[in-house]
This record gives sequence, structure tokens and C-alpha cells, in this order.
Amino acid sequence: QVQLVESGGGLVQPGGSLRLSCAASGFTSDYYAIGWFRKAPGKEREGVSCISKSDGSTYYADSVKGRFTISRDNAKNMVYLQMNSLKPEDTAVYYCAAMVVPGTIGITGHEYDYWGQGTQVTVSS
Repeated sequence: QVQLVESGGGLVQPGGSLRLSCAASGFTSDYYAIGWFRKAPGKEREGVSCISKSDGSTYYADSVKGRFTISRDNAKNMVYLQMNSLKPEDTAVYYCAAMVVPGTIGITGHEYDYWGQGTQVTVSS
């Protein structure tokens, strides 16, 4: 069955960096895009970034532009989220999700069909 497994979360000081990984497997047909989302306590889920598998086109939330970079390794079915200049407000559980129906990529969340279990990112001194 479809599995999305996130890794790479942890505790980091403000200004630090982390790289999250999303391993995708079990798709009977290919996925179209992978998105990253985050959920902080008491807040709504927020879309962070997404990337198209075919052409590598990307999209970022304004809150992370210039600090986060999404990338993919199609040969390994991996997607990465490099997070630099981390701030306390980036603290959240980060989830990756797979979009299987071709269309306009985005980060509203409604485009995605499969979700991982999440990895905790804590930014604190």
C-alpha cells in the first residue's frame, strides 16, 4: 500500500537548519506531486511547499520563501525540504503528502490524497 514516511525532524536552535525527507512507496500508478504541510498546536494546518515530480516546478508559502528549499530525487522516490534560518514559529509537526491526480499543484491540502504520519520540528533555544 501507499506509504509516505517523513524523517529528519528534531530540536534546533533559532537560526539553525534541518533537512526533512519524505520517502514515497507503494504507488500502483505514479504520484504527480509531493507537498509539505505543518501543524502547530492550536493552529490550522499550513501548506509549506510542493514540487511536481515531472518538471520539478515548485511552490512556497510566503512564510518560508527564501528560507526553505524543496527538492526531489525521482530515482529514489524521495522529496526533501531543506529548512534554513529556522524561527520559533516554524515549530510544528511536518507532514508530506502525495497528489496522484494531475492538475495545478498547490498547498491548500485539498489536492492531496495520501499523507504521512509526520515528524516533529522544534525550534527553540
